[in-house]
Amino acid sequence: MDVAAPTMLRPHRWDVPFDSDMTDADVEALMSIPAIANVRADAFPPHIPLRGILRNDARIVSYQPGDIVCREGDYGSSAFLILSGAVRVVLSPSLPRNVLGRQPVHKKGFFGALSQLWTNSREPEVRDIARYRDIRAQSRGESGTATHIFLQDVPGVLDHHRTISLPAGQIFGELAALGRVPRSATVFAETETHLLEIRWQGLRELRRFDPGWKRHIDENYRRNALHAVLQANPLFSGLTPEVLKEVADRVKFRTFGSFDWNVSYKEMRQSGAAGDEPIIAAEGLVQDGIYLVRAGFARASVRFGSAQRTLAYLGAGDQFGLDESYESWKTGKPVRRRNSLTGLGYVDVLRVPSDVLEEYVFPHLDVPPPPALTADRPIHDDAFAEWLGDERYFNATQAMLIDLERCVRCDDCVRACASTHGGNPRFVRKGRTFDRWMVANACMHCRDPVCMIGCPTGAIHRHEAVGVVVINDDTCIGCGTCANSCPYDNIRLVEIANPSGDAVVDADGRPIVKATKCDLCVEQLGGPACARACPHDALRRVSASVLVEQDAVTATGTKRQ
Repeated sequence: MDVAAPTMLRPHRWDVPFDSDMTDADVEALMSIPAIANVRADAFPPHIPLRGILRNDARIVSYQPGDIVCREGDYGSSAFLILSGAVRVVLSPSLPRNVLGRQPVHKKGFFGALSQLWTNSREPEVRDIARYRDIRAQSRGESGTATHIFLQDVPGVLDHHRTISLPAGQIFGELAALGRVPRSATVFAETETHLLEIRWQGLRELRRFDPGWKRHIDENYRRNALHAVLQANPLFSGLTPEVLKEVADRVKFRTFGSFDWNVSYKEMRQSGAAGDEPIIAAEGLVQDGIYLVRAGFARASVRFGSAQRTLAYLGAGDQFGLDESYESWKTGKPVRRRNSLTGLGYVDVLRVPSDVLEEYVFPHLDVPPPPALTADRPIHDDAFAEWLGDERYFNATQAMLIDLERCVRCDDCVRACASTHGGNPRFVRKGRTFDRWMVANACMHCRDPVCMIGCPTGAIHRHEAVGVVVINDDTCIGCGTCANSCPYDNIRLVEIANPSGDAVVDADGRPIVKATKCDLCVEQLGGPACARACPHDALRRVSASVLVEQDAVTATGTKRQ
């Protein structure tokens, strides 16, 4: 007897709205404000109506005077439209780190590091909870609700920092939301303020279907961000401001893939399905300029039989297609691309057209660009490179790589980690493996740290001095946003205890939890204790470029010449 296959409703984009409390009345009120009323609702397709975007991709958020809306350095996935009130943007100097909820910058001295050997508690995850009281007094809201960190000395900020005021009707935060880059400034409420927060998906659709929103966002991007991106590239760094503006006006920019790729990646892993890679530039087509990766990741590959061979993974600051563009200009003949470029998860790219390069760049190049990527490496490297892509390990700057043929499972690395973190190890000696290599479940301090997106207090952030991703235990509220966002399951929530070993609970008797992960021993003089403690040199902390390029981590372990 045949058994009917189980059925379910097909998931849709708006199954989970940004704010489940948004009502039809709220949407109708929003339709009357100038920034929305001027949008042509009939320009939107039936499956993505303007009212649907407001209902499902936006939420109304209220702030009291002094509440911080977003912090410099945060990774945000939304933009803000001021409905009423006003906000202040801190231009310079930046606000102190402790005001933003960041971890203070300091290293332990020799005796401080040595004293850990006898000061660590025998109880797990012990905290001095008295130190949390001052931090709690600076926040509004509790875990599970809207939590706002606020400035206690707004007049002092206005006296000692250069700021500008943005009134109702202004939009801010859109460049960071669409470009996947850190917020460039701290913004706080100047008065009682109501904001319409629009997540990036809705912002993308508004830009796509409404010329006014597209013009506003594109002009802001060209004015505030594009010049800096171009100037950072050696090809354009020598151009005069007038020429640079001309180049910027002709640059095209596009976004491929899903901004929240970590969510789709987790779903892909669970289902066993292969992920789609949108084509940015196809092998065999006539070159149309160069591509600069502004954010996210892309894969350069070459056709190999009926499949593709991975040549390189490109991230922010990398470029693609320069060799073919230069050859076409030099010979005066069309040149077809030798490789393909595809998006991995999410990628934001700039395309500099060929005519711009030929007019402003190539005539002044002293040295021809290096040859294009080729498939001249041994075939045995392919499987490892493809595995790195499948696991998204190209995101790593400090992956914990263990040579399983050298590792004797002595756990000295775990004990060393525990001894430098109050008796509590911050990683798990297990992970995904390829041949003799294992990438352990330890924070990789990613180039694209999606764990930072949505942290309500800024507790998870990049360390200002060394750039690694750390968590400020004092300002972490245990909401789990970072742990749920991490695509590698490298962040854990742990129940904390007081110095007597008693579990710390809230007023309802529920355990208080904190997020923990590897901090790369940022406060230790000698660096990562795990690597220093390994007696067999089996453990290293390596970047994605090392994983791809150094043959010490290929399947054969032999060195390429």
